[in-house]
Amino acid sequence: MLDCTVTRLPSGLTVASARVPACDSVTVGVWAGTGGRFEDKIECGAAHFLEHLLFKGTPGRTARQISEAVEGIGGYLNASTGEESTCYYARAQSKHLPLLVDVLLDMYLDASLPPNEIARERDVIREEISMIVDQPASHVEDLLNQTLWPNHPLGRPITGTVESVLGISRARLLSFRVRNYRASNTVLAVAGSADHGDILRLITGSRRRWRLGRRPRCRRAAKSQTRPRLCLATKKTEQAHMAIALRAFSRHDARRSALRLLSVALGENMSSRLFQELREKRGLAYAVSSGVSHLSDDGLLHIAAGLEPSRAPAALRIIIRELARLKRRSLAPRELRRAKDYAIGTLLLGLEGSASQANWLAESLLSFGRVIQPDELVDQMNGVSAAEVRDVARQLFRQSRLSLALIAPEFSHDALASEVSRLD
Repeated sequence: MLDCTVTRLPSGLTVASARVPACDSVTVGVWAGTGGRFEDKIECGAAHFLEHLLFKGTPGRTARQISEAVEGIGGYLNASTGEESTCYYARAQSKHLPLLVDVLLDMYLDASLPPNEIARERDVIREEISMIVDQPASHVEDLLNQTLWPNHPLGRPITGTVESVLGISRARLLSFRVRNYRASNTVLAVAGSADHGDILRLITGSRRRWRLGRRPRCRRAAKSQTRPRLCLATKKTEQAHMAIALRAFSRHDARRSALRLLSVALGENMSSRLFQELREKRGLAYAVSSGVSHLSDDGLLHIAAGLEPSRAPAALRIIIRELARLKRRSLAPRELRRAKDYAIGTLLLGLEGSASQANWLAESLLSFGRVIQPDELVDQMNGVSAAEVRDVARQLFRQSRLSLALIAPEFSHDALASEVSRLD
């Protein structure tokens, strides 16, 4: 059970805190309920670009002074951009809570976006994009998203493209911030050794600086897929990198826990079916894994593998076979129990630190409007039956829900398509 307190201010800002016993550190984060899927096509990459620029100076601090303020006390400062949220966070000893709050709010509310920094950061992001393209294991995920959601913000890379980043003006970045960085879709989350009342007092001076207005909305995810989609890219690599997605459902769906257990049994650890079949028994792949991701209106079960290019059809055959097996037969009681224990164990272990608890608070509030207690998810997991896991497999493991992206020096489109056709 998280020991948390939540306050919603008249501006729309949500302030949440969690006490972490015996913790002498504190994590402070400002989460905006916006990200890559809130962009127009012409501003692809704007959310990520803006994340970079908030570190580049305010009227009261230069870029160097921002980093020195936190790192100079032995702290840590960073940020990340996702599809539906952007986070700026810092961690240090709890006695430095006032400084962390001040620095983060200064960045979030008053970043200057200097033209010279925009020009410089354009080049930095271009290098970041090039780095991703040069890493097939990362680039194949962008290709998969493009295949899943063509002509939709979810199908475009969060970093943007070289062309889109070059075309984003300062005026457009400012417009994106005004539209999307509002009190109504912002959560200030603090976890560690901190008092909730102290946090509220620390932000009193920022009350008039918050942008007001309704919470921004994004385009709904397109779900018109009726047949498998393959995106095959030729590139001179030592390994073939394969990514598969089976379209699932949103984070609000009651089947979410059953899907997580299905993913665990399929490929989330070394005792999973795909790891045992592909790596341990046949040596077809060094890395193979599965996972689940949820959005506000969509989701997917994801499978990834890195392998010898000539072995791609054989590996895909094993993957399709294991999906079919999960449709035909329920998990045995011992396998279901192992999946539950693994999912519950990773959930609870992952919440031991202040950073993870701050993230949990913010993501819960942005996604559900309330703090989801870990015990709720544990109870849901424990209540899932083998029949429910099998039912989810039967609903999702179909050709019409499958998309595949592959980067390899060579491949046979017909061979891969033939393997996919075996799923139904």
